Amino acid sequence: MPLDFSLLSMTELRTRPGEILDRVAEKGEVFIIERNGQRKACLVPLSVLLPDIPPARIAEEVEQLVQHGEQPSTSFTDSKELAFRFPEKLDDGASAELSIVLPHGYPNNCPRVYAGAVGAGAPHRWADGALCLYGVMTGWNPGKHTVYTTLQLARQWLRNYQAWRTVGQWPQHEGIPNE
Repeated sequence: MPLDFSLLSMTELRTRPGEILDRVAEKGEVFIIERNGQRKACLVPLSVLLPDIPPARIAEEVEQLVQHGEQPSTSFTDSKELAFRFPEKLDDGASAELSIVLPHGYPNNCPRVYAGAVGAGAPHRWADGALCLYGVMTGWNPGKHTVYTTLQLARQWLRNYQAWRTVGQWPQHEGIPNE
């Protein structure tokens, strides 16, 4: 969606801040703020920066993670998808940070999960490198599954990956822990 920015002086913003913010939030207007003839900042609706995920669902997901003692870092991808990152270590001490990416339309669209330090030839991954957690045997259910259950599956995937590296065969047990 192309943005059509209008110039707005700092003086005008100071004299009518509520009105300007309402125009941004409710009407989707976007402004470049000028002070002393120099462009300093911009005002854009949150929808321009945030993913298409209900804010209440994000709050529930974060609360569940906190209740389980998780402390992920968060960021946005270039596609404005929300990513939760969890530091993990493999048995050999290598870092294998897990990244759970919530796509636009989450929870109706399944999250994608990536693990750092996983070799290119590792099995049970999709073409883009995402871990194969949800598929034919274990389907994503937006009413039942969360970032936390996905994290548990990703950690099981890492344990399976380590076993595969050690013995050359992927363990047969599958499924969501504690389900």
